[in-house]
Amino acid sequence: SETISPAERLQMDCRIDVTSRAVVEIMTKTVEYLQPNPASRAKLNMINTMSKIRGQEKGPGYPQAEALLAEAMLKFGRELGDDCNFGPALGDVGEAMRELSEVKDSLDIEVKQNFIDPLQNLHDKDLREIQHHLKKMEGRRLDFDYKKKRQGKLPDDELRQALEKFDESKEIAESSISVYLSFFTFCRIKEASSQPRREYQAKPRMSLDFSSGENTQYNGGISQTSTPKPTGKSVPMDQPCCRALYDFDPENEGELGFKEGDIITLTNQIDDNWYEGMLHGQSGFFPINYVDILVPLPH
Repeated sequence: SETISPAERLQMDCRIDVTSRAVVEIMTKTVEYLQPNPASRAKLNMINTMSKIRGQEKGPGYPQAEALLAEAMLKFGRELGDDCNFGPALGDVGEAMRELSEVKDSLDIEVKQNFIDPLQNLHDKDLREIQHHLKKMEGRRLDFDYKKKRQGKLPDDELRQALEKFDESKEIAESSISVYLSFFTFCRIKEASSQPRREYQAKPRMSLDFSSGENTQYNGGISQTSTPKPTGKSVPMDQPCCRALYDFDPENEGELGFKEGDIITLTNQIDDNWYEGMLHGQSGFFPINYVDILVPLPH
């Protein structure tokens, strides 16, 4: 179609806007959690900014409360000496607090490198680029709508060029959003494929048996029998699919739950242990050894 519906535009704009605000808020709250003293944070930011301007190496890290406490304990522990028990006790506890402060310094660095910096890059590059393309697309859409209403009063080439520019912006915006969404799909697949293979262990089912006969073994009217597998639903033989051999209860986000006998549409094989499929309109991952292939995926 030549235009995107207002509902679709609003949904895209809202999703990107909310994601952008969420990223900023999460980064801010993470820093506040790791570095709770606002005065120390402000001072540290100023020192680091001045170091960058002067081309110097990064300045000192955040002054951990444990480090300040350790410094005081070690100082007075040395002054008291070993003549009383309090001095060595202060020294031992102070050393432990110093080690704890080093662990928190390492945590700060780890969180910044592997969490805050990727979020910052997502906000400054990907989300900002998407917002730019959406804004540009909206401007060209308005220009095309205006010229379309004046059709007949404007040259046909001018209207055609406006449409081509809008289609170009629409394609670029949709492509940038698709790349953004595919990243999270990749993360879900990677997480699922990293999970250890789950083996099914059959459990006997209890059922009531009131039949009579010489060959029937009774146990107070209750016998252990194997429940026959349900016949399942009609098999869609025109697409890759499989039948569930056992019940599968999801334990991780992104996994697809199902019951024994369900027919699952196959969409992808993640690795040697996991399939991706759809059931009842939901998509997710599940172990290969829980299903029986009816129509295999194309190679």
